[in-house]
Amino acid sequence: MKIYTRTGDSGETGLFGGARIMKNTPVVEAYGTIDELNALLGVARAKEFPKELESDLELIQNQLFVLGAELACVPDKLEKLPMPLIDAAAIKMLEDLIDRTEGFLPGLKTFILPAGSLAGATLHHARTVARRAERRTLDLPQVRPEIVTYLNRLSDCLFVLARRVNQLQNVPETPWNPR
Repeated sequence: MKIYTRTGDSGETGLFGGARIMKNTPVVEAYGTIDELNALLGVARAKEFPKELESDLELIQNQLFVLGAELACVPDKLEKLPMPLIDAAAIKMLEDLIDRTEGFLPGLKTFILPAGSLAGATLHHARTVARRAERRTLDLPQVRPEIVTYLNRLSDCLFVLARRVNQLQNVPETPWNPR
């Protein structure tokens, strides 16, 4: 099978379920941002990422593929997707990861700058892309509330993971100095 099909050469792409739409529509922007986020998490994992957090980030990447597949599906064809959709259990998994990770971190007394080690700074960047993905998803007419909640929780999760990665790599946080 060839990687190129030529079916998108006119600016259209296909959704799961058969519909063809323009590549600059809100739905393609939304699942494209999810794809960008997933790739950015892969970059973070490639940058001396702590082994103790590796499986958590891989699970999140797999969940983002599911989320992207749902957004790339004709809404009345969701039942044909060959995977379970993002649900309350996926959201709970993020909440548990946040709680577990925060247990290692000192409390914050001020805002911190998004910086640190390469992996930590990349996770801070990923957090901002997760927020954009959430905004793009809110532009869509038919989105299950679990998707919006998942993306909202994911950005919080990426924030605490960035802090934990920096902590594990002995890179201090930089407090915001509002001079």
